[in-house]
Amino acid sequence: MLRSIVLAFAASVSLTSATPLIYDGRAPFNYTLEDLNNSLDPYLSVVKGSMNASHYTQLLGHALNATPLWSPNLWSPIEQPITISIDNTSVFVPGGSKPQNGFRRTELIAQKGGNHTALNAIADAGTTVFHVSILEELEKPLNMSHEYQIVWIEPNDGTHVFEIQLGSPFTIPTGTVPVSDARFLKVRSHALDLLFETPFTSHDWHNFAVQIDWTNLTLGVFYSTNGEPLKAVTGLVENSSASPGAAGQGDYHFGVLKLPLADPNETAAQQGDVVHFGIQEGDTEALTYSGVFIESITGGVSAGYGKIIAPIS
Repeated sequence: MLRSIVLAFAASVSLTSATPLIYDGRAPFNYTLEDLNNSLDPYLSVVKGSMNASHYTQLLGHALNATPLWSPNLWSPIEQPITISIDNTSVFVPGGSKPQNGFRRTELIAQKGGNHTALNAIADAGTTVFHVSILEELEKPLNMSHEYQIVWIEPNDGTHVFEIQLGSPFTIPTGTVPVSDARFLKVRSHALDLLFETPFTSHDWHNFAVQIDWTNLTLGVFYSTNGEPLKAVTGLVENSSASPGAAGQGDYHFGVLKLPLADPNETAAQQGDVVHFGIQEGDTEALTYSGVFIESITGGVSAGYGKIIAPIS
């Protein structure tokens, strides 16, 4: 309990934002692999394969600088980046369910006070902003012939309030892959409408903030690279296919979820069951994350370096 309190305090005092902070997922430097394996705040680490969470997720310490947006300077970083990987053991087995052999997945889920569901009730109400920064892992590249879901909010019905994708969309049969925009980061709505896309350039931190109005069911996207402050890249967009109220609330995931390619040797029903069937190569692949937090828009939207900008309206 004491360690959890210390970690939470270390995260809270380091915030360079003037808006009400709901959740801070920026890993403090005293967060350890043991903490990760035990699903201590700020992460629930159960969505993975059969190995310990630390087999799939690496805490980088001072070996790599996180996105610079939230640190006073390069010499005073407030967080350590996290590399999240998949390999051929990354088959998740939900409680009381079948192994998800079609997927390879490792994800961290936002939690606070050891309770991700209680966090959802606070974070998924009013108008809130979900921040995340993403960096390519050059030594463990993704296979852009596949579709990857890398950031999303998932209610109990399995849909996504929004998601960030990479790669080539899953199709039956598999078409010509990789598609032309496979190396673009794509932000999609609940209905999978494309809201924004940008090239996934190497060596760059790609900073996102997604504004969600949980009452009026709208979305807006902010984006920048590296140390550039966030700017709005969309207007206010309807997200009316999402469920209102508690039914639409869900867990905030970030990580690597790799969809299969359709296997022509399987039945039509099996090809359509992407969770349990399909082709996976089993390679080790990864992405690196930092700058994960959730805020209210009461005081505006954090753009970086303590700068506050207006919400999208």
